[in-house]
Amino acid sequence: MRDEELSATLLAWYGRHGRDLPWRVGPAARLAGARPDPYAVWLSEVMLQQTTVAAVRDYFRRFTALWPDVHALAAAEDGAVMGEWAGLGYYARARNLLKCARVVSAELGGRFPDTVEGLRALPGIGPYTAAAVAAIAFDRPATVVDGNVERVMSRLFLVETPLPQAKGPLTELAGRLTPPVHPGDHAQAVMDLGATICTPRNPACGICPWRDPCAARAAGVQADLPRKAPKKAKPVRHGIIWVARRDDGAWFLERRPETGLLGGMLGWPGSDWVEGAPPADPMPPLSAGWQDTGEEVRHTFTHFHLRLRLWIAQVGPQAGCAGDGGADELQSGRGFVPAGAFRPSDLPTLMRKAFDLARPRLTDD
Repeated sequence: MRDEELSATLLAWYGRHGRDLPWRVGPAARLAGARPDPYAVWLSEVMLQQTTVAAVRDYFRRFTALWPDVHALAAAEDGAVMGEWAGLGYYARARNLLKCARVVSAELGGRFPDTVEGLRALPGIGPYTAAAVAAIAFDRPATVVDGNVERVMSRLFLVETPLPQAKGPLTELAGRLTPPVHPGDHAQAVMDLGATICTPRNPACGICPWRDPCAARAAGVQADLPRKAPKKAKPVRHGIIWVARRDDGAWFLERRPETGLLGGMLGWPGSDWVEGAPPADPMPPLSAGWQDTGEEVRHTFTHFHLRLRLWIAQVGPQAGCAGDGGADELQSGRGFVPAGAFRPSDLPTLMRKAFDLARPRLTDD
């Protein structure tokens, strides 16, 4: 089957079976004159990086209810956006989301560029997101390749080179199939095919629109593709995390530096994260009657597992630290945040885990 026929077959399938997603304008609506909202496309694509559609739906609905357009998001407080992002992970994406929104709002009049090159010039937009927004929002013939597309291409064309070495050839094959007309629908169709039919395990080949031309199916190896190079075992890092509560209900928190993991997020002070044993003689962040709970806060990042020993302290109403100043809101550094100004939902997942472990041990007296 020729490339043009493959694309036409898939688009016809997508018209009947494409997923109904809150950020998407389907083929029928497009025929009726509806156009995708570039803001919605961009927001959803940033959220979907390393995350599933099922996880993103509610986040997307909350974000667009709070900030319905790029101007509203640009004007939002950093802490509010970070709090709503909590649970999606990869917090650098949330910081870049705000940077990008502010550039588009202030410098581009709220209009996203309609080319891959223009989109790539914006903060936090890499090759994949630029191609996705250009194709889906503006019908540019850009090649969009995510994990679903890689899987579909590897099976359709029987590419047995393991990932990540196969990324280049798979992108070239996906580009061959990208049509000049409705490339956005085509990109979403391939992703839907991978997500609903050409799944990692037990692909539903019997109802696949590319069943007959699929070379992997003909060879009986579709479930084995794409092949992947063996993964290295993730290292384990250790450290200490300190959670203190004042008798008046205030919590001792810090605003993490802008760079690095959990950059700019609110959290509990802690030691460095190192491979091997945690510090034997830890230096706590303030003078208090610290207790080692004997419990660990466990979390996994992309490249390592983390184990943090939990220490807690209940301190008197006059406790503080240099630079605290009794501020109602913590903008940088460390300090006590009054109970009324503290929302656990503002914490990233790792820090909420520590809070959930510590809270029952710290009284309200």
